[in-house]
Amino acid sequence: MTDNVDRAANRALRARFDEVFGQYQQLRSGLDELQARLAELRVTERSEDGQVTATVNARGELVSVELASAIYRDRDPRALSTKITATVRRASAAATAATQELVAGYLPAGSGTADFLRTGDFGALLGRADTVLRRGE
Repeated sequence: MTDNVDRAANRALRARFDEVFGQYQQLRSGLDELQARLAELRVTERSEDGQVTATVNARGELVSVELASAIYRDRDPRALSTKITATVRRASAAATAATQELVAGYLPAGSGTADFLRTGDFGALLGRADTVLRRGE
């Protein structure tokens, strides 16, 4: 009877290992593609009046700012500064969302990491590890 229990346990462990290893292989194979897509990612936002255009990369770092010639008619440096800052912030927030969505597509469904990327909830990141530890895996 002990042999049957040991064999069943070994089969279950082997099946779990195969599942985890398959997830790892899938993640690893997509890593080069993910890095290339992140390197190419650009997000562009325009101010509400269309006078300021800001482009950022996947990290939300400013790549370029374009100003329409009409912007110089106002001659209000504080308003211009506010408009540029708001446009860059919107572009950066949009880049963060696009990056999260892109990276999450390469992670196993239901992983704590994917949840963390979508929500920013650190508890989601640790939740799976806590569950595994409680089960004694």
